[in-house]
Amino acid sequence: MPELPDVEAYLHALRQRIVGERLEEMRLNGPFLLRTVEPPLSAVTGRTVRELRRVGKRIAIGLDGDVWLVIHLMIAGRLQWKARGAGLRGRNALAAFDFSNGTLVLTEAGTKRRASLHVVDGEHALHELDPGGIEVFETGPDPFRAALAAENRTLKRALTDPRTISGIGNAYADEILHAAHLSPIALTRSLDDAQWQRLYDATRRTLETWTHRLQTEAATRFPTKVTAFRPEMAVHGKYGAPCPACGTPVQRIRYADNETNYCPACQTGGKVLADRALSRLLGPDWARMLGDAASGDRDG
Repeated sequence: MPELPDVEAYLHALRQRIVGERLEEMRLNGPFLLRTVEPPLSAVTGRTVRELRRVGKRIAIGLDGDVWLVIHLMIAGRLQWKARGAGLRGRNALAAFDFSNGTLVLTEAGTKRRASLHVVDGEHALHELDPGGIEVFETGPDPFRAALAAENRTLKRALTDPRTISGIGNAYADEILHAAHLSPIALTRSLDDAQWQRLYDATRRTLETWTHRLQTEAATRFPTKVTAFRPEMAVHGKYGAPCPACGTPVQRIRYADNETNYCPACQTGGKVLADRALSRLLGPDWARMLGDAASGDRDG
């Protein structure tokens, strides 16, 4: 799922192309994308784009008359900038936004249609689409700590809850926790003052670094390879690869469709975190420390 740095890269590229431009036509390919009925989709035609915003992980396009188009890409949704009037070819092409200088196409890979488009009227309606998480670049260390420690849960879960903190998902949470040298399963209310400061600093630094990197790329070309798996990342998607800080093989915990990647030496004191299902299956044979671990995929 595109997260804060990826969404900001899209916004950076779109500001160069559509702010001040008139939305000439809006085309949909299928009935499932649009999630609102009022105002009608026809209300956006002929309006000029005045501003763009990030609302959590959503892209909000502000038009004349305080009408907003709000796009949530979810896991597999992506945006493409094409020549004006580009067709909606193939089942993955869901919508086209036609401007005088080009067409913005929304696609979604796979068969599950999770991406969404809302048309809303006014700031209040736009605010209702915001899950409510704090904006890390607008928040000091104490409010950051208060928000994440409001419930006693794992750091990974707290960082990826959009009601707690805005714009962070699976990938950047892994990178943040590695940078902070903190275990993904450490509980929020177990951290001391120094650990909280490390987490706050790592969150800001990681998001700032990646946002700057992706916006720099977007300044010269429209983002076409928006992915949660990037070669420059330290641990996310790097199972088995050496940790860039210490050389220890990166480990993972799998759950549902997601996984958490971490370095045992840097983050868990050498402990190999257990996948619930597999550790129950292996019982006493589960390798709990790096020195005890056999080679191979311990997490199934």
